[in-house]
Amino acid sequence: MTLQRTLRVLFCLTVLAGMAFAQTTLNGAGATFPYPIYSKWFSEYHKAHGDVEINYQSIGSGGGIRQVTTGTVDFGASDGPMTDEQLQQSKVKIVHIPTVLGAVVPAYNVPGVSGEIKFPADVLANIFLNKISNWNDKAIAAANPGVKFPDQNIIVIHRSDGSGTTYIFTDFLSKVSPDWLQVAGKGTAVKWPVGLGGKGNEGVAGMIRQTPGAIGYIELIYALQNNIPYGSVKNSSGQFIKASLESVTAAAQGVKMPNDYRVSITNPPGKTAYPISSFTWLLIPQPYKDGAKGKIITDFLNWELDNGQGMAGSLSYAPLPKEVADKVRQTIKGLK
Repeated sequence: MTLQRTLRVLFCLTVLAGMAFAQTTLNGAGATFPYPIYSKWFSEYHKAHGDVEINYQSIGSGGGIRQVTTGTVDFGASDGPMTDEQLQQSKVKIVHIPTVLGAVVPAYNVPGVSGEIKFPADVLANIFLNKISNWNDKAIAAANPGVKFPDQNIIVIHRSDGSGTTYIFTDFLSKVSPDWLQVAGKGTAVKWPVGLGGKGNEGVAGMIRQTPGAIGYIELIYALQNNIPYGSVKNSSGQFIKASLESVTAAAQGVKMPNDYRVSITNPPGKTAYPISSFTWLLIPQPYKDGAKGKIITDFLNWELDNGQGMAGSLSYAPLPKEVADKVRQTIKGLK
């Protein structure tokens, strides 16, 4: 009898222990652009909520959109807002939630040049159009007096996967270059006139670092973490601006945020604004199929506003402007 009672107690303790350590796992996928800050957020959230694990696969914005619209993951992420056509074709309603702002920078590996290169917008477009194919081109030299460029062919590196970073970069080029708009246009994947493809921001950064003469476009934190030189870009006010927290924040000043948050802030007005800046978004399916997971997502989104925004600067992302954060908080209340 005593043995049976002991076994019952042990069984109950085992069940209770299992309940105590029951863990809910959320799966998300998408943009590589915000992966460093998302990785930090999900890790910090798990430390504060040991019963929640959030897995995130940085497979590119195109992959994230595909997976969330087919219900493969609990949430997606993208640096380019979904198009009207994509929203119409989705099996579920998708709500865009902006999280932070970042910058796409022209990063390069030019032998003998380790400092900042200034890129007029049309010169940057012509490099990616293959109209400028050597680093000693007179248009590059004219913008960079005193810099001795080598007689070195330019190797363009672009993304091989569907990419929000590509969307931001080509959105900018389409605004500043009629030729680019006509030849390639904007999108998460475009028909590149020239170049080699790398997968993810990580892949493009690696190819730039390993290829003499290379130029590519990557999110700022990837240039900083890989010690890859990156240049300044002439903005709509005629100023050469380098990407920073301040210049990205300036790009978002005065933005008129639509109710669905799908907005472009490339080539904005403002003397101090960095012109290849963008919001990045989490893509939340509605309504939640699993109420428990839905509550966790809602709780996380509020946590990210209250706690995560303060972590953005340490990874070179700009936090949401207060008026945008307030608007997002109201949207979160309406998630079901």
